[in-house]
Amino acid sequence: MATFNEPLPRATPIPQPSAAASPDLPLKVLIVLGLAVLALVSLKDRIFSPVVTLAQSHGISATLYRPSILWFCMGFLLLVFRTLLWLVYRPHPPIAPDCAPSMTVVIPAYNEGVMVAHAIDSVASAYYDPARLEIIVIDDGSTDDTWLHIQRAAARHGDRIRTVRLRENSGKRAALAAGFRLATGEILVTVDSDSVIDPHALLALAGPFSSPRVGAVAGKVQVYNRAAGIIPRMLHVRFTLAFDFLRAYQSTFGTVYCSPGALSAYRASAVMRVLDAWLQQRFLGADVTTGEDRALTNDVMRLGYDSLYQRDAVVFTLVPTGYFKLCRMFLRWDRSYIREEVRFAAVVWKRPPLARFLALFDQLITNLRFPVMSLTLLLFALAVFDDPLLLLRMLVSIGLISLVYSLYYLRSERSFNIVYGVVFEYFSFFALFWVFPWALLTVRAKGWLTR
Repeated sequence: MATFNEPLPRATPIPQPSAAASPDLPLKVLIVLGLAVLALVSLKDRIFSPVVTLAQSHGISATLYRPSILWFCMGFLLLVFRTLLWLVYRPHPPIAPDCAPSMTVVIPAYNEGVMVAHAIDSVASAYYDPARLEIIVIDDGSTDDTWLHIQRAAARHGDRIRTVRLRENSGKRAALAAGFRLATGEILVTVDSDSVIDPHALLALAGPFSSPRVGAVAGKVQVYNRAAGIIPRMLHVRFTLAFDFLRAYQSTFGTVYCSPGALSAYRASAVMRVLDAWLQQRFLGADVTTGEDRALTNDVMRLGYDSLYQRDAVVFTLVPTGYFKLCRMFLRWDRSYIREEVRFAAVVWKRPPLARFLALFDQLITNLRFPVMSLTLLLFALAVFDDPLLLLRMLVSIGLISLVYSLYYLRSERSFNIVYGVVFEYFSFFALFWVFPWALLTVRAKGWLTR
């Protein structure tokens, strides 16, 4: 059961970057300098030359180590390209309150305890015309006091909250589907029961749907319990990089790969067209019960709709504070990533030509990192036996690359928390290296792994 012992985040204005904003200029210069340093290091072969020399001395064919060097060069070009698009990204203006479409927010909950009440309160208190906002809460067969907290929250808001209690636990996907089928809004919004939304989030989410091309909009996920330990602090920086930098870049060509379950919006007419197939999804002969957010995003894009990111739509979500729960979270995410990457290989051909090219280039370089990094680590391991100082060189390289990458965090928040982005890369390298290979081997597993 989730724990909750912190006050709700205050509704503070969300600063928006501006191309002409002077505080942004020094950061842009710093990022450019960081990229230049990485380019200089790569051109001088200071990272790879010792490995190449020692690999050759061991009789290792160039066909093994040269692809690694080529991938690192292509990866650097991809980072530069992502950076340029990230800098030109601008969030869509929020919808005017008097023009807002009808909206249904669905909150699925299972053994969430008191946290679900705060999720409900945050949605009910959002800046959105109550006459146009429907809130549906689904208790997915909880065995604790979740239903009691749902009832109490519903009573606080009169008849604005519609509650449904499923007899047995059927999984988050089934709970969402039950809510979708009851919904009457033109826009369907999902909010996790361990999350609270910013008061401006719903109006911000509705804004991009003024374009008929838009089928899905992803919100910005931030860590709610960031002060609860070093793991939440690391994830706070990591989420900013993953949920802001990457999705902002992807949004510029209308192909955000995953609209997160914590806060996302979908065009209701599109969801109803794919609902049955989404609910009955199978992979390698097994029913798929997790990864519903990326699966639904894929299904909506398959219909020809764009998937966008809205930086102004902010949600605060609880994250694991311990190592084992963190591993279970990443394991669940990686299994979903593997399944949906396979599906996206077909979806990408439904995208417009430019978006298709950019997505293919992005996904090719991104997914090659797994075999290439494995090969690179093998070469480094062989080389370290002859030159132990190479281990220090490798650790310094990880720190340099992660520091440059973490600079992007400063655009979202000017804070010394940037150091946690560097710490996370070392933590991931030594403590989470096994997660993706295990996810690949157990991709058909159904467990939700959160409790």
